[in-house]
Amino acid sequence: MNLVKVNRKAADRAASGHPWLFSSDIVDRGEAQPGEAVGVADPKGRIIGVAHYSSTSQIALRLLTNNREPIDRPFFMRRLTQALAHRERIVTNSNAYRLVFSEADLLPGLIVDRYGPYLVMQTLSQGMDRARDVITHCLNELLHPAGILARNDASVRKLEGLAAETLVLSGEIPERVAIEMNGLKLEADLLHGQKTGIYLDQRENYIAAERHAHGRVLDCFSSTGGFALHTARKAESVEAVESSVPALAIAESNARANALTNIQFRKADVFEFLAGLDRRYSMIILDPPAFARSRKMLDDAARGYKEINLRALRMLDPGGILVTCSCSHHMSEAMMFQIVAEAALDAGKTIRVLERRTQASDHPILLTVPETLYLKCLILEVLAA
Repeated sequence: MNLVKVNRKAADRAASGHPWLFSSDIVDRGEAQPGEAVGVADPKGRIIGVAHYSSTSQIALRLLTNNREPIDRPFFMRRLTQALAHRERIVTNSNAYRLVFSEADLLPGLIVDRYGPYLVMQTLSQGMDRARDVITHCLNELLHPAGILARNDASVRKLEGLAAETLVLSGEIPERVAIEMNGLKLEADLLHGQKTGIYLDQRENYIAAERHAHGRVLDCFSSTGGFALHTARKAESVEAVESSVPALAIAESNARANALTNIQFRKADVFEFLAGLDRRYSMIILDPPAFARSRKMLDDAARGYKEINLRALRMLDPGGILVTCSCSHHMSEAMMFQIVAEAALDAGKTIRVLERRTQASDHPILLTVPETLYLKCLILEVLAA
């Protein structure tokens, strides 16, 4: 095993429980090759773990283990078995969920999502990409899936010098996959849909929103209809707004499959739609894409979040519910609270927090890796003046 030596700053970072060590902290790369599992040594030459080495990313080392051990088939079988056991404990009423969540499952750079009998894998680092075949064999042995898809179109692969690609690794992948979630029959487009098919991280928040649903509901950035379908089971009517034609087609198909006839789907840009709207709602749901994909974009993102929350709050009367989400890691919950509070003041509304939520439990959070906490979901109630 080749050895990479890092400075004291990197060694302290590893000791604090964070698996990322940066290119600027490497003292000696030795003969490390792209995607190779390498030993990592502190300035005194003591081994602090084994990591995947990247030759192009600023995150040059992603620690896999604190022990000096081979990163081989038994290693991946052990980690994948642990990840599966965790999901079997915590996932209920769904056959679609995240099976492996990168750093949170001690497999940095690897995502595996399960959609019924099918798996979708993303290898987001040179090391995980190099280990793809071994991981595929392990998944086949553990789960015997009908098909495994490599959905490697995430932009982060560019930082690793890896090409964007979508490949069937084993079995077959149909155009649409039927899944069940929270008592609903849904369709997922694994080849072209958002993320790896649908948004799995909101699975538990869908149920939370449904608990508070009543009257007329407006679901903004509806995608394939997750919030709209769930709230339609409690509400009088739902308007679902989405700009993507393929996503709307699946959402409409999902509504028909579940005999939900009280949803009206609209193709529109949400900002333009809200600007021209003069109606009142009992619940408004805001689940936009990430406005802040980097720290540099945070100021513009804050303005965007405030604008949509302000417009939504103006359309809610006392007793109205706002479900507002942010999947931008760089937007902290504290910042989100401040933005929504400012929007409420500008709208002349007093609001109270009913629920503070985050991503579904199959997307676990490591306390020492803040990047694993990215989704914020606030459920708020408008009070009488």
